[in-house]
Amino acid sequence: MSDTPRTETPHIRSSPPHVTLRRTVLAVMLSCALLFTSAACGSGTKNATSTPGQAQQVQEVQDAADLMAADPTPTSSAEKRKFAKTRFVADAALAAGAAYQWIIKPYKKGKFKKGAKGRKLALVKAGLAGAFTYNRLKAATKNAKGDPLLSKALAPLTAGIDSLKGLGTKLRKGDASSSDVGNFGNIINKVKDAGSGAGAPVKDKVPSLSQLNKG
Repeated sequence: MSDTPRTETPHIRSSPPHVTLRRTVLAVMLSCALLFTSAACGSGTKNATSTPGQAQQVQEVQDAADLMAADPTPTSSAEKRKFAKTRFVADAALAAGAAYQWIIKPYKKGKFKKGAKGRKLALVKAGLAGAFTYNRLKAATKNAKGDPLLSKALAPLTAGIDSLKGLGTKLRKGDASSSDVGNFGNIINKVKDAGSGAGAPVKDKVPSLSQLNKG
């Protein structure tokens, strides 16, 4: 009596709920786009091709589908920590770049002194940079909460960052002291040290003037 070989049913791994939902949405979006185009094409007996407007609509749906399929949202704990560090570094780098380029450097060159050439414009830029630096540092500390080690390293700097809030106005009016300017440098250096200690080193990145205006 020969043994009959057993066939094993392969285990099919099911997709996570959010992936299944996204695939369903993608299918519906693309189906609707194709249906719309087909209906539009069938309505004309002489012209069997879609119009530029219809083609553009299908392309927009396809672009949206590609973005959804990319799934940039972190899922695992490790991915969330990495995402938090990446966003922290981006914000802190812009804050450091703005503070040095438009506050610390021009101050050292005497651009904020009365009678200095280009003083008015320098003060306007410094005021914008002051507000920008504060906002980016607040965003950086918020993003850092996704990484326990980084969040803990930045916790002692909360009060120092908050002290920068009104300095943008003082800089713009020409009322900022050397201590105020030095405060920007000190806080930036401490944020950099905290980032480096938590595995998120920060390098200065000077923002564009349009970014500066947006805050």
